[in-house]
Amino acid sequence: QVQLVESGGGLVQPGGSLRLSCAASGSIFSMNAMGWYRQAPGNGRELVARISISGGTNYADSVKGRFTISRDSAKNTVYLQMNSLKPEDTAVYYCNLESPIRPPSWGQGTQVTVSA
Repeated sequence: QVQLVESGGGLVQPGGSLRLSCAASGSIFSMNAMGWYRQAPGNGRELVARISISGGTNYADSVKGRFTISRDSAKNTVYLQMNSLKPEDTAVYYCNLESPIRPPSWGQGTQVTVSA
């Protein structure tokens, strides 16, 4: 079993920055990648950014150039640095862990609100 604990959400003004953290614990010896998804009210859950076990990254077009995903393997933690935030980035952000041997694991979610 995998546990994912997110932190770092909050309220920020447009143009501001936030950094989300996700600490993984439990049976994480087998993973393909970790990533961040988000879900705004009335919308489905969408991929924001993903980092593979080899370090390769991919991003949603809407966040390219503004968001950066990174990881600290020693701490089993993945980060999402979000800059130049826009009101349309407002959503609940979920940490995700992909494994070849079990269904994806999800964190509890952290709210990000971008508003003046």
